[in-house]
Amino acid sequence: MVREDTFEHAHIYLSGLTDEELKMRFWDLTQEIVDPLVELARTHTSPSIERSVLMRMGIDSQTCVAVVAECEKRTLLGHGAGHVVLVCMQALDLDAPAVARKLADGDADAWEIVDAKWGSAK
Repeated sequence: MVREDTFEHAHIYLSGLTDEELKMRFWDLTQEIVDPLVELARTHTSPSIERSVLMRMGIDSQTCVAVVAECEKRTLLGHGAGHVVLVCMQALDLDAPAVARKLADGDADAWEIVDAKWGSAK
């Protein structure tokens, strides 16, 4: 299979641009490629991302798995597991690992705070 050489076509178009215009063209095209990826990252999450967020909040791996699984079961993952923990931290005046442990253990008071904020699909 012979690859069509597009260099001559692109070269004609680009040869009239200055170095500064080429640089701007490069960054414009780069931004055009990256924008959909940034939007996708902003609007989507996954259990592994949420576990990672919780681990960066100082929560141990096993607790992260339990909290994220429960958030996923209650269709709260779109709000962010870290956000769920944060709301409970503020309401209970506890640190992230303590709140996560309560959520992982199924503490009714902690989950009532979550339900009051977002409702429960459970």
